[in-house]
Formats: sequence, C-alpha cells, structure tokens
Amino acid sequence: MHLAYPAVLSALLFCTGLYGVLARRNAILVLMSVELMLNAVNLNLVAFDVWLSRTARETLHSGQALTLFTIAIAAAEIGIGLAIVLAVYRNRGTSDIDKLRDTAEGPDGDHPAAEKAEATA
Repeated sequence: MHLAYPAVLSALLFCTGLYGVLARRNAILVLMSVELMLNAVNLNLVAFDVWLSRTARETLHSGQALTLFTIAIAAAEIGIGLAIVLAVYRNRGTSDIDKLRDTAEGPDGDHPAAEKAEATA
C-alpha cells in the first residue's frame, strides 16, 4: 500500500476533528473531536513508521512506540476531561461551552465582589 492512502485518510480525520472542535458547542462533542484528531496523528505515526522501516530496513518501530504513548495520554486526557465536564454539568446544569462563563463572573459579566461593594455603598 502506498503512503498516500493513510496520509490522506489521516488528513481527512484531522480536518474533521478540527471542524468539530471549532464548530461544536457541547463539551463532550469537543472532547470526541480531540480524540479524533489524536487518532489521525496515531494513524500518521504508524503509516510513516511502516514506510520508513521498509525503506531503511530498520526494526526500531519508534512510530508505533509513540503511538502507544499517545493512546495512553489520550486515555488519561479523556478521563480527566469527562470528569471536569461532569462536574461542570452538575454545578451549572449545562455542558454548552458558550453558556459557561468563568465562576468569578456574575450574570452580566461583572465581578460579584464589585456588585457587593456597590450594594453596600
């Protein structure tokens, strides 16, 4: 198999994941899009490792080792990411990224301490 096939597939997967990160508003869908982007990178690493091992006659397979490392990092990232999304959903009642604001901001974007200072003055 030529190197172009997995490289094009990897580029398409990465572009799909990038679109999902930029266009989606749900935090879980954004995490899924990041996972899609990481899988595109993994596919690229394995494809280039196989291609380089055929041309250089080496048996080091460093691309496959990096792929396993990336899979382990992605598993930890999705576990922590889902825990954060679940905690935010329990506190705020939504996982919509646009509706979530910093916890220090009030409903109008003002700082609550400034509102208290104005109310007492």
